[in-house]
Amino acid sequence: MAKPGAPPIVRPSAGTDPAAPAPAVGPPSAGNRPGPAAPADPGEALVATFNAVRDELVSTLLYLLGNADDAQDAAQEAFLKCWRARATVPDVQNLRAWIFRVGLNAAKDHQRSAWNRKSRPLPEDDVMLPTRDDGPGTAVEDQETLDRLRHAITELRQDEKEVFLLRQNGDLTYEQIAEIRNAPVGTVKTQMRTALIKLRKVLNPAGADQSEE
Repeated sequence: MAKPGAPPIVRPSAGTDPAAPAPAVGPPSAGNRPGPAAPADPGEALVATFNAVRDELVSTLLYLLGNADDAQDAAQEAFLKCWRARATVPDVQNLRAWIFRVGLNAAKDHQRSAWNRKSRPLPEDDVMLPTRDDGPGTAVEDQETLDRLRHAITELRQDEKEVFLLRQNGDLTYEQIAEIRNAPVGTVKTQMRTALIKLRKVLNPAGADQSEE
């Protein structure tokens, strides 16, 4: 299985239902976001947007499922489900949120599957940690801190973990997350705040009482 950051998928040939996304030349740049102008064709728009969010989606699924192979499988299944529904793309208000919704459901299906493998420790080089707004001279100090942060994310309650990852990796609004999770916006904000407090206890115990809207 390819790791996050693998070459992007390309649009399947007309009339096909691919077993796996095909590779294309050139990896996506880090931190890609959907471009301002989407292609007119629904299939092209879907492929372009999926490629733009692929790394963040796989990283999110990696935390939810616990190992890279399952995360890649769930991301692939999410793409196939989106591709089968590509005729509805013109009616989708936010493709990014829609793709993450399908990805989250694919992960839940995978967890319920009888074929689901036992969760393994997160590989160090496969995890896209949430972005931080620190100055250019600030970084996570050492590998031990990185390991503690990764472990702290996996130890969040499932609802807190989903909200945190959809907000940080998915870059979705609270309203979009609430729609995806069928929960009130206020509940989503509370879950995010609780997740942040728990993670701050790992990175900065002195700031654990601060909250984020």
